[in-house]
Amino acid sequence: MKLKGRNFLITGASKGIGRGCAIELAKEGANIAINYRSGKKEAEAAAGEIRKLGGKALLLQADVSKQADVEGMVKATVEEFGTLDGYVSNAAYSDRELMVKADMEGFRKTIDVSMWGAFYGVRAAAQAMIPQNRGVIIVVSSPHAVIPIPTAMAYNMAKAAIDHMARTAAIELAKHRIRVNVIHPGWIDTPGERKFFSEDQLSQGASNIPWQRLGQPEELGRLATFIASDDADYMTGSTVLMDGGISLPWWSKRDEGMQ
Repeated sequence: MKLKGRNFLITGASKGIGRGCAIELAKEGANIAINYRSGKKEAEAAAGEIRKLGGKALLLQADVSKQADVEGMVKATVEEFGTLDGYVSNAAYSDRELMVKADMEGFRKTIDVSMWGAFYGVRAAAQAMIPQNRGVIIVVSSPHAVIPIPTAMAYNMAKAAIDHMARTAAIELAKHRIRVNVIHPGWIDTPGERKFFSEDQLSQGASNIPWQRLGQPEELGRLATFIASDDADYMTGSTVLMDGGISLPWWSKRDEGMQ
């Protein structure tokens, strides 16, 4: 129980990677504030699992693209639990369109949620942690931060921005004993992927990954648990890639068997 009694707020925690982080952190004894925007039933189900594990769960409906909402849920977490020991910035949004044809409303929403939402959360969490002189912040980013994947310009931009944001925050917050680290998940089997791909496409895509499967949310959750624990006390400003090898520069399916 490496996180027993510690209090975490996770954005976008009703499903996918956020939910995986919430459950795995709770398995190590953490209390979890679950942020969601619209998936109330899924958030309630996640809260039920956390309580079965012996932890406390708090449901917080908020739109992370709104600064007041984010600051309000950080305040509510501290009021309910007494402290904020960890913050996982996970909530994101993305559309898939060529830049020249992109609907600008969706383009701006991607930036507002995925970039500004991350910044609002990191800032508010840091403000809550500084008086404690301790804390850990985990920013869920993406290989999109470094790979210019077509039809995802806004998402690529947002993820590149929050990578640099997190590293800057790590420098500024080190004197307050607040660690800030980044996770780059690869292709993870989440409900959000069904927005872009059919089950057949996901199955085919998984076979083209070096590890030949999609990642699972709980695997990212276990990584987040390690980063959040005292085992990673000397780790700040780091970016950890967990992608089944999809980012390896020289690998491709057609090269298999070549000597």
